[in-house]
Amino acid sequence: MPKQKYNRIKIVLAEKEKSSKWLAEVTGKDKSTVSRWCTNDMQPTIETFFEIAKLLDVDVKELLVSSK
Repeated sequence: MPKQKYNRIKIVLAEKEKSSKWLAEVTGKDKSTVSRWCTNDMQPTIETFFEIAKLLDVDVKELLVSSK
């Protein structure tokens, strides 16, 4: 059974030509934490989703996989 994907952080980072290392630096999070977000092994808090959206200049909805 394939792993459920909840976020699109890795995709949006690529679209914005940013790296997970950059995201770790600007959010003050550990690189391994950000890597786990990008692989959907772990999810950031709602507050962190909003922080990431602001940093990437996207609507927070773009960071989430649609439920429909």
